[in-house]
Amino acid sequence: MSDVSGVNGALLHLDSSADRREEASVTRRLSGLFARVWRERYGDAGYRYRDLVAEPVPLVGSGFVGLGTRVERQGVVPLEKVAALAEGVEEEREWARTLPLVTEVREAGTVLIGVPMYNFGVPAALKAWIDRVSFPGAYTDPDSGRSLLERTRVVVVAACGGGYGPGTPRADCDFQVPYLRAYFGNLGVAEDELHVVRAELTRAGDIPGLARFQDLAADSLAAAREAVAELAVRPYGGRPPALHMYEMS
Repeated sequence: MSDVSGVNGALLHLDSSADRREEASVTRRLSGLFARVWRERYGDAGYRYRDLVAEPVPLVGSGFVGLGTRVERQGVVPLEKVAALAEGVEEEREWARTLPLVTEVREAGTVLIGVPMYNFGVPAALKAWIDRVSFPGAYTDPDSGRSLLERTRVVVVAACGGGYGPGTPRADCDFQVPYLRAYFGNLGVAEDELHVVRAELTRAGDIPGLARFQDLAADSLAAAREAVAELAVRPYGGRPPALHMYEMS
């Protein structure tokens, strides 16, 4: 068993599908496969799981905005000094909700996220987590100004009921993967550490209008499973392949 505190870091596993039944949720099955393979190789010591639907992250409130704005005006403030800048009970409560989530991200070697497509975008449960952990300066080194996440590996395990790949009629409606790429890139995650695995046409088996795509759907899911299993055993910090989007269009 490899040392999770060494080259592989810890695994932060997030699920955001509203359907919590693994047999019914493609993203939960695929992210679960990644987690099982990873834990078989590296053990449970560095594994942290959050079900963002079972335990929703509270929406950010005015206290979060007030504290975040005050911090941002001072430049990059180390996390241990943020609490001293909170004014009032509401800001203190918002920071108490935020700090543990930010710390989980900063301590992770790999962040694994199961993300279904809802209405062309990401689930509200995931967006609430994103808004909460996006505290100003939380991932910037105060001394160098460099991102603390530049070597963090992010694995997005996505699914969509239809087809949204390049050249498809709905390619321009994909606000799921482009959004997540832009978001994590803005946080400073290196392009070669951001991996997206997406199974498409997942509703081909139960929506009559998509029935003719069932073979493509099966191929897409099989390719996603293979990619997820391969990424789970790849050492943290290892060289990724040239193509980072594993999906069948």
